[in-house]
Amino acid sequence: MNSRLMNLITRTMLVACVAVFGTTALFGQSSNSTMPAAPTPQNPSRVDIFTGYSYLAPHATVTTNLSSGGTYTDRLSSINEGAIGSVAYYFNRYLGGQIEYENSPDGRNDGISTIQAGIIGRYPVSGMTPFVHALAGAARVGGPNANPHPPVHPYTWGPALTVGGGLDYGLPFFHHHLSLRLFQADYEYLHADYGPAPDIGGRVNSDTARLSTGLVWHLGSVVPPPPVAYSCSASPETVYPGGMVTVSGAASNLNPKKTAKYSWMGQGLTVNGSDSTAKIDTSDLQPGSYKVMGHVTEGNKAGESADCTTAFTVKQFEPPTLSCTSSPMTVKPGESSTITATGVSPQDRPLTYTYSSSAGSISGAGDSATLSTTGAPSGTITVTCMVQDDKGQTATSTTTVDVEAPPAPPAREIQLEHSLSLHSVFFPTDQPTPRYPERGLVSSQRGTLATLVANFKSYLQYKPDASLTLTGHADIRGSAAYNKALTERRVQIVKDYLTDHGIPASAIDTEALGNSQQLSKMQVKELVDQNPDLTSSEKAKMDRNLTKIYLAQNRRVDITLNNTGQKSVKLYPFNAADLQTLMSEKAAVRKRIVKEKKQ
Repeated sequence: MNSRLMNLITRTMLVACVAVFGTTALFGQSSNSTMPAAPTPQNPSRVDIFTGYSYLAPHATVTTNLSSGGTYTDRLSSINEGAIGSVAYYFNRYLGGQIEYENSPDGRNDGISTIQAGIIGRYPVSGMTPFVHALAGAARVGGPNANPHPPVHPYTWGPALTVGGGLDYGLPFFHHHLSLRLFQADYEYLHADYGPAPDIGGRVNSDTARLSTGLVWHLGSVVPPPPVAYSCSASPETVYPGGMVTVSGAASNLNPKKTAKYSWMGQGLTVNGSDSTAKIDTSDLQPGSYKVMGHVTEGNKAGESADCTTAFTVKQFEPPTLSCTSSPMTVKPGESSTITATGVSPQDRPLTYTYSSSAGSISGAGDSATLSTTGAPSGTITVTCMVQDDKGQTATSTTTVDVEAPPAPPAREIQLEHSLSLHSVFFPTDQPTPRYPERGLVSSQRGTLATLVANFKSYLQYKPDASLTLTGHADIRGSAAYNKALTERRVQIVKDYLTDHGIPASAIDTEALGNSQQLSKMQVKELVDQNPDLTSSEKAKMDRNLTKIYLAQNRRVDITLNNTGQKSVKLYPFNAADLQTLMSEKAAVRKRIVKEKKQ
């Protein structure tokens, strides 16, 4: 008996696995299935009622001892058809209890009826619900040839055990209330005892295979609907007195079959509206923060109503703000500039504009005015813009307009630039010396600087910001450090001469290069060839003494007019009276230079 029961349970569990997993893969996962996709249940049902057709295949033999001394053997009918029905109540999404009744009449002899109860488990997935169950109860089993008169084996009651499973398919367009049970496959163990022998005694143990199909009605839900949720907001969140505020509520989880009701209230204010939006007039409200409460309901049960809270702020009236600009910002004497004032009232109050200026005359109304500079002196004119709202609150802002100074006559300016006569200043060998840094400027070069002083003073009257740069050079003899110091003394003695004769020191920059940026012999030869003061024979003579001239040419201070970039002419003064002093390659000419200075 125990081995037969264990065998039955094992075989039944195999069928249940096939029912749950095999059919789910067949119908729920196959992309080639022609069956339409079923809707996905929002919530699994609380109660499932199944009615349908059942097909039984019992497997059992009844053996009875006869009073005549022999035995009688017969089999239960191999096929019984009938009806089946069950009610399943689910405690949660997956597990429940089930009651089942099945009746296969004895139209072909040996009818079977069962009534059982037990547990059922399910796993809802995308329109498909596979399930398994295990039931226990009673079976009414008719013996073989139960219908003849008198019956050989009459009907009798005995225990029944059922284990199996199946697959439900949710039917579209029925709002998750109806499913087709594609199949239910079960193994049933039935036991019947027909009483003591002889003739009508004996017993039967039957392994029964059962297939069923039909419709399943779904009632209720194991997952209660979520409670109503409600949120609200105010727009705008900040307003000035007199502005309109709109409060809006957004409810979720409402039942579409019910009508929701809305209501609003506020602290110290009136909210007008009985829908999901309402209006608040702030004309009579004082500055401060105000709270608004909203309520929505669709019934008296728990979770069918909700509240929300929002707030807005009434601000104090604020003064206007103002910005003021001029275009153009720089004008010539007598020209005009447009003044534009941009005022903003935080409360959108009406604004009035006025203007005043430190020079010239200004006229205009609204947010634009015109400044006339006729008769105004050169320099900066300050324009003051003012705005006032209808509550007397004001704001001011300023802008400036620059009136240019009258320009110098262009022809005179160009004439002065050309007459500056920028010439490089040349020095004898090793002059000035560290001991006598104020000596070494020969007479001819003083004359060059005197002409520069006279012309540059006139030029400064028209170009007050003009400036000069003095750049000192030395020949290749001597160390880099010695030549650096030598060129510093050369630019300093030239600067001292200019400042001593009235040129502002602020208009003079100096740069001592030592022998770092010398003219090459080729460049010196080109300068000799370009010199208009030399004849052809003199130029040929100079070429024969090019090395000496090359050294003399690099003992100089160049002069640059900074505002135009004009550079001094580097032509050597071959016609100067002190040429021999300048050209000498020896430093023993100091006495002659001193003597010339005293002259």
